[in-house]
Amino acid sequence: MYPKRDLTNGKSLLKRAQQHMPMGVADSYRYWGEDTIFLSEMEGPEIVDVDGNRYVDFRLCYGPIILGYRDPRVDNAVIEQIQNVGSMVGFSLAIESEVCELIKSMCPNIEKLRFANSGTEAVLGAIRTARGYTGRQKVVVIEGGFHGLYDEMMWKSDVENWDSSTAENPEVMPFGAGLTPTSRDLVTLIPLNSKEALEEVFLGEEIAAVIIEPIMGNCGSILATQSYINALREICDKHGTVLIMDEVKTGFRVAKGGVQELYGVHADLTTYAKALGNGYPVAAFGGKARIMDCISLKEGGVVHGGTYTANLVGMAAAKATLEILSETTALQTINEVGAEIQQILMDKFLAYGIPCTFSGPDSMFGIHFSDVVPQNYRDWKETKAELYTTFANHLIELGVMVEPDSREPWFICEAHRNIDMNQLAEKIDVALSRTEGLS
Repeated sequence: MYPKRDLTNGKSLLKRAQQHMPMGVADSYRYWGEDTIFLSEMEGPEIVDVDGNRYVDFRLCYGPIILGYRDPRVDNAVIEQIQNVGSMVGFSLAIESEVCELIKSMCPNIEKLRFANSGTEAVLGAIRTARGYTGRQKVVVIEGGFHGLYDEMMWKSDVENWDSSTAENPEVMPFGAGLTPTSRDLVTLIPLNSKEALEEVFLGEEIAAVIIEPIMGNCGSILATQSYINALREICDKHGTVLIMDEVKTGFRVAKGGVQELYGVHADLTTYAKALGNGYPVAAFGGKARIMDCISLKEGGVVHGGTYTANLVGMAAAKATLEILSETTALQTINEVGAEIQQILMDKFLAYGIPCTFSGPDSMFGIHFSDVVPQNYRDWKETKAELYTTFANHLIELGVMVEPDSREPWFICEAHRNIDMNQLAEKIDVALSRTEGLS
């Protein structure tokens, strides 16, 4: 009924690319061994590879595609900007303030902001600003959070190889080679939802910032509890520490005002990217004016900038995307579709007797093969992550594109409203029937 995919052309392109790029890819996470995907087309909720295999995509480039691929409302705004003005210029334009005003109208936590080109750049700018404001160096990071690929944010708790039966904390290890030992000294990792660990880390420490994804977009959308976020806000205020909420994945996706609208707690600084431009490269960081105003050319001021910062392609995409999210029912549609897909999944899991829980909002939900919803990264280790990977790989073979790692959520876009839900349910059923070890 569902023949095995032919990946002949993709394998040929991988061999060609490996002559020019390490691993044959421009981003290490795009490398899937011999099954590395090379695309030829994308539109709406679907992608097509160079061998003609068509997939309904729930990866969505790890979240940026909030409306759908090649959404004409956004693309036409970008084309008009390029044709009428240009793509970039080393001066300022009114559209920068227009995008700022849109963000501020949706996010009351923002008083002033600056633009960047990626989530990594936004986080880097926010942390540097926090250090400039406080005059301190140390940053606290929540285990399981992902905050970009630069040295200080590339230290992680090795939960995968951790023996959870002991009372020892997981070892902190570098997320790849090439990191400086001094960068390790600047970060401390603590588990999510542990008030005890939170209070302990402040003892005798002068902390510049705590950075957190309240909904962990690289850890199965595991949620911070409301009481934990309240306690975090309180302890940062008490110690004069800058609270940074990383909304690179949640911003403009989980609600118009992002995760802070859901919790009713505002950060001092916030980072945005991904859904901000529906796939175009644009990011931002901002927050309280008194902190952001540390960015200055005066002596002792924080320096921020970049040749492509606030490029007109990104600005046009952000303006169009934010107007759609602000003025239409797009997010409501996304949430409704996400809830429907979760119900389909749950019905199938129950039919196969699979213990399963969901975590996170309907627009980016995590699936955990467990009776209990994980409360932090250490809990995730107790789920049947390998079984999920097997199930996910069967889905991919059937034309349902998901990340094989259960730490990556299913992302929903507005265009998913047009998919055939009955066909999706059938493919989920087939994938489960092919997955050994479910009981």
